[in-house]
Amino acid sequence: MSSHSERTPAPNPTELVVHQQSGLLEIAFDDAQRVSIPIELMRVYSPSAEVLGHGPGQETLQTGKRHVGILSIDPVGHYGIKPTFTDGHDSGIFTWPYLLQLGQEQESLWSDYLRRLAAAGKDRDEPMQTATHACGTHH
Repeated sequence: MSSHSERTPAPNPTELVVHQQSGLLEIAFDDAQRVSIPIELMRVYSPSAEVLGHGPGQETLQTGKRHVGILSIDPVGHYGIKPTFTDGHDSGIFTWPYLLQLGQEQESLWSDYLRRLAAAGKDRDEPMQTATHACGTHH
């Protein structure tokens, strides 16, 4: 995944719209970029410890998120948002550059996600297995 250089400021959002029917989050930025991100993609790539784990190799493959929606979105400073998804997940903080990246790279991210599902013998609609965490940072 690419990253912005230190000298290039991240674009700021000018509009953010949740389209519940189509399952998309649409964001317009002040540099004229516009992305439509599937909510399912946001959920399976949530930048949270619940999804990413606490280090490389600790990721939890997300399943059963095809019909997940967004209940609410809370701003986090001037740098991002914290959505609450309809499955109760609310611990991911999505920065503006990360959301832009999800929108721009969604084709390769989808391919990677579907490849990981196939490798695990799972599909997008399979319910999540309940995992137990002993780190004490999840609810």
